[in-house]
This record gives sequence, structure tokens and C-alpha cells, in this order.
Amino acid sequence: MANFGRNSLKFNYSWTTTEGDSKKVIGYPDNVLLNRNEGYEMLHFINKYMVTRNLSITESNFTTIEYSIKTNVPSDLRSQTHIKTWLDNNLK
Repeated sequence: MANFGRNSLKFNYSWTTTEGDSKKVIGYPDNVLLNRNEGYEMLHFINKYMVTRNLSITESNFTTIEYSIKTNVPSDLRSQTHIKTWLDNNLK
């Protein structure tokens, strides 16, 4: 799996976890909502997305995906499934 870390993210995120959250997310729960302000969730999502879509594991691709999620993906798309579908259809 791609293994980009906190220093690769360009936006500011929360790094605290609440009860029920985990810093070590396992799997890729499609029906779960992606919290776009939570650093651990964003890292996991972007790293996993790059691998499952066979994208080149580059800092440029990582940044492009992060930027798209934070600024271009419509805010009403909240589940990981919907965000992945949007990225599939809109990233060039």
C-alpha cells in the first residue's frame, strides 16, 4: 500500500480521535462516511485509493487527490463509495 504520511498533506487537519475512531483504520469501508477534516481518515483513504486504482505512487498524485477531495468533490458526497466514484469520473 502507498504509505504517505502527515507531512504529505497540504491542508490542515484534526489529528485527535474520538471514541469509536481509530488511528489505525483497517480495510476500506465503502459505506462509511469520509470525514474530510480528519487527518487519519484522509491519509488512509488517499493511500488506499491510489493502490486500488493502480495509480502511480507519487507525491503529485497524492496531492492531486487530496486537493480534489478538499476543494472539488461536492460536499453532499460523503460516503467513501460516492467520493471514489466522483474521483474515478473526474480525475484526469
